[in-house]
Amino acid sequence: MKVVYASRTGNVESIISKLGIDDALKIEDGSETIDEDYVLFTYTDGFGDVPYEVDEFLQSQNEHLKGVVVSGDTGYGEAYCKAGDVIAEQYNVPCLYKVENDGSDEDIKAIKKVIA
Repeated sequence: MKVVYASRTGNVESIISKLGIDDALKIEDGSETIDEDYVLFTYTDGFGDVPYEVDEFLQSQNEHLKGVVVSGDTGYGEAYCKAGDVIAEQYNVPCLYKVENDGSDEDIKAIKKVIA
């Protein structure tokens, strides 16, 4: 399954790299397109918001979305990885995994399992 991701600080990009995925589609401005099933990797913006470019992308490219993996910072309390919950609810897909920043080795192993 294809991986689509957005990364602002580099954490999500680091996760993609650690997973060994070299053909992922990076969301730059939301105008990208995809015509196959995919898992979305994103970060949480602000205090629990879906990043603007991800929201723009999903408005027209949600047909093949199968799940979301989200990165966040536990320092934000209740807003930790909230973008994943928002996307999951809005597009009726599972939030597959929530990861702190760029993830530990255990996180990477767990993510590999859930996206397999």
